[in-house]
Amino acid sequence: MLRFLPIVVAVALLAGCREEEADTDAVKRGLKVHEIAEFERSQTRRFPGVLEPADLTVLSFEIGGKLAAFNLDVGQGIVAGEVVARLDPETLRLQVETAEAAVAQAEASARNAAETLARQEALLERGTTTRVVVDDVRAQADAAAASLTQAEKSLEAAEETLGKAELRAPFDGIVNSVEATSYATVAAGTPIATVYSTEAFEVSFSVGFDAASALVVGTPAQVRLADRPDIALAAVVGEIGARADAVSSFPIVLRLKDTHPLLKAGMAVEAAIDFPLPAREGYPVPLSAIIKDGRSGSPGDAETPARAGVFVFDVTSSTVKRREVTVGGIRENMIVVVEGLSSGDLVASAGVSFLKDGQEVRLLDPGE
Repeated sequence: MLRFLPIVVAVALLAGCREEEADTDAVKRGLKVHEIAEFERSQTRRFPGVLEPADLTVLSFEIGGKLAAFNLDVGQGIVAGEVVARLDPETLRLQVETAEAAVAQAEASARNAAETLARQEALLERGTTTRVVVDDVRAQADAAAASLTQAEKSLEAAEETLGKAELRAPFDGIVNSVEATSYATVAAGTPIATVYSTEAFEVSFSVGFDAASALVVGTPAQVRLADRPDIALAAVVGEIGARADAVSSFPIVLRLKDTHPLLKAGMAVEAAIDFPLPAREGYPVPLSAIIKDGRSGSPGDAETPARAGVFVFDVTSSTVKRREVTVGGIRENMIVVVEGLSSGDLVASAGVSFLKDGQEVRLLDPGE
């Protein structure tokens, strides 16, 4: 019975070797790679912000009075020249009528004074009156003419004031807020509503000193709606604050060059601006290539670039080698590596969490 034991052991060992070989073949993973080829000379930095109207206008009356009933709602669209509110015109109409009566009276007085002057001048020619009397009548005629002119000016002012009882929209836009209610008594300059134009929007946010120093007015940017990421609009840097509004925080204002029917004030947006890389140039690598095992890498800061680990395929040994790289920034869905890679390197771009340093792999065809 014992003479058969070596044979059984040999067969078991042989089977074990075959299983090991099978297991080795089974764990040889297929590797999808990204070939390092193109240079990137900038990084994209993103900033959250809120869409704001570039032109926010406060509507108010130039005169005081009692508001008539009006129906104005936040978000309501208005067109240029549309009446958005009215003052009760009764008092103003009475002022116009009073001014009209004053003009009629002044016209009669001026006409009588002119006729009296003409008669006195005729008497002077016949020698039946004196120069002193004529000069006195002429002064009275001039005063009556001046009173007529003043009455006409008062009538014009009253009519103009009556016209100011209607508050009209200065441009096509949207009602942003309503500050008054129907039948309220308001003074001149009291805010009635605020409106903004849908043709011009801007985004405000703050950046650190390094970012503010790298920007100039006119730098191109892109604004993407948080609720509709598929909508991206071109913008430019319109203002750069020379004074920080907080410690090392400088205000930046982007002006949108494009518009869209869905744009509304107060929408959450993300602004993207390209900044020069700390190094001269870098290589774009998919975000999926970064090794996320916590064994290496650093987030970096304003002075020190970030570090990360990636796997690079070694053609001679068909294995992957772990390599530390320096990250200069992010552009779209790619990181930009400024140190640690060379043109022609093959970087593992998928399944990196299942790889280990020195592991033998099988390079996949691009179509696999």
